[in-house]
Amino acid sequence: MPAIDWPSVHAEALDIFGRYLRIDTSNPPGRERAAARFLGSVLEAEGIRCEYIETQPEREILVARLDGDGSKRPLMLCNHTDVVPVESQYWTVPAFGGEVRDGRVYGRGAVDMKGMGVMQLMAVLLARRLALPLTRDLVFCAVPDEEALGRWGMRWLCEHRPDVVDVEYELNEGGSGSDEFEGQSKRVFAIATNEKQVCWLRLTAVGTPGHGSFPHPSDSNSAVRLARAVQRLAEWQRPLIFTPETTAYVERLADAGLLPTLRERAALDSAIHRSRPLLAMFMNTLNVTMLQSGIKANVIPGRSEAVVDCRLLPGQSRDDWLAEVIERVGDPNVSVEFHEDLDPDEPVPVAWDTEFYRVIEAVIHDAIEDAVVVPGMTVGGTDNRFLRQRGIPAYGFAPCIVSSEERAGFHGNDEYLTVDNLNLGCELTFEIVRRMCS
Repeated sequence: MPAIDWPSVHAEALDIFGRYLRIDTSNPPGRERAAARFLGSVLEAEGIRCEYIETQPEREILVARLDGDGSKRPLMLCNHTDVVPVESQYWTVPAFGGEVRDGRVYGRGAVDMKGMGVMQLMAVLLARRLALPLTRDLVFCAVPDEEALGRWGMRWLCEHRPDVVDVEYELNEGGSGSDEFEGQSKRVFAIATNEKQVCWLRLTAVGTPGHGSFPHPSDSNSAVRLARAVQRLAEWQRPLIFTPETTAYVERLADAGLLPTLRERAALDSAIHRSRPLLAMFMNTLNVTMLQSGIKANVIPGRSEAVVDCRLLPGQSRDDWLAEVIERVGDPNVSVEFHEDLDPDEPVPVAWDTEFYRVIEAVIHDAIEDAVVVPGMTVGGTDNRFLRQRGIPAYGFAPCIVSSEERAGFHGNDEYLTVDNLNLGCELTFEIVRRMCS
């Protein structure tokens, strides 16, 4: 294989990344067609055939393919083109500017997940330019609507174009590397093989409306009832739950001296409780994300609502969780129900004893000798769940070393990805593709 001029590749990737970030694909409303066409134009310029699949007006799925010799089944590189909305008044840089400052590339979607989309794009471009002798088709897939449960993206694709997702393996978001684990300088890479289940709930309190100038019993004020219910949920102490994925996670990190062992349960529980990211992997979580009450300053609200973002561990029942929340709220005048139509199927785990997992692991170890590689669990939701439900080993992994500050950009303000991470991700993604496909 000819030598790769990585500085030139890095410069090209940075240019594409900046232009991609300038495309506003906030969801809602979406309008990801422009992003699909932009990525497709880069691929088509290299002679790579692209298909654009419309799922709604101004919303398209991009599918590009490099043909292999058919001796092995396809590998899919998948990413989403939509981003969550921006509260621009809290940003110190333009949210859709794609600006580079002090080695950081700023913009909504930098880490979630346009940066990874560019890493995958460059891997496909390099495979084409180097004329890699592919043993399997290499499929690049960019989908809309991931941030709104994938109804018009991957979920739609699986239901209406199963031919596109007829692949052996898939790589998407969900895991990454870190250069610090619980205050210890150690590079740990988590490859997600499962994820938590989205279970949004709506709490509704009904009271008696009236004039705000008169005394009213607190029990008749729907806002007060709702506030008490929300407070009870916020103070709820819930147990730790171990799944097969998190058990393996603990065992490998314990072997590396980074966590107490399963036999040292008290010390292990204490370590988990000290870390918010760790705790999310071992507990059903809930957070109040939306509140609505009242129609006027001088009117006692007759109805108040709250939306609670719950994420359940694999194997947990939504119906059982709903019953637990109702019991915890403990107020018959506050109803608790599912917020909206959610995926009917629970997340399905995939094995980590596969050819693809071993290739990812080997690439990491060859690049970073002392790296610790562990199977992990995504605490949010990803499009991987739709492929896992079809029996496809879909792994969540961005091959970068993401700092805690970069992680804070997920759905946060001043989101950025470092240029170093973009460069590393391009190199490792290509190497993973080269070993898997040629």
